[in-house]
Amino acid sequence: MNMHRHFETELDSLKEKLLTMASLAEAAVNRSIRALVERNDELARTVKADDSQLDTLEMEIDELAISLLSKAPLAIDLRLITVAMKISHDLERVGDEATTISRRALELGQEPQLKPYVDIPRMASMGLDMFKEALDAFVNRDPAKARAIIPRDKEVDALNKQLHRELASYMIERPTTITRCLNLMVISKSLERIADHATNVAEEVVYLYEGRDIRHSGKAAAPVTV
Repeated sequence: MNMHRHFETELDSLKEKLLTMASLAEAAVNRSIRALVERNDELARTVKADDSQLDTLEMEIDELAISLLSKAPLAIDLRLITVAMKISHDLERVGDEATTISRRALELGQEPQLKPYVDIPRMASMGLDMFKEALDAFVNRDPAKARAIIPRDKEVDALNKQLHRELASYMIERPTTITRCLNLMVISKSLERIADHATNVAEEVVYLYEGRDIRHSGKAAAPVTV
């Protein structure tokens, strides 16, 4: 009984670390976008400095998960532990994208602003909403909610493509804007990747609670009853 209690305590610790990591990743993206919009170099530098916290948490989660794998008594526990490792990897990558955005924000701060930033904050908001809902689905054991997130990735992809087209036109018409346009293209691509990572998490949540891998099947396929 004591061993079972100890296992449950460690499993709770794993979930807590994952949620801490999620809040740090979300804060990093929000700060990097604020740094860009407000042209705040100091804020951009804090994003780069704080990325090590996410790296450390990912390693701690991996270590705890590997220890738990040898004790997992049930198939659902095994799935939870392996999914937690995958989600932590996605969260670490989100932190990396936030660092990329902040680095480009620092470069953009050296030149006059090219245009008002509308689509970029919108993409960031869409991607982070997807992430928050995917984590909610994880915590609340709600695979149906996770499935509903997956098609929204296409909206972020469409915004990224639209922004790339606009910026390509700018570069042709005004060659002096090339460096700024390229930096904004990288930021847009980073935000598109953040939405991809949110989609990965949603797919992992479906796998965890339905026992079904939907990564390469129809993305929003109808759920099976189990």
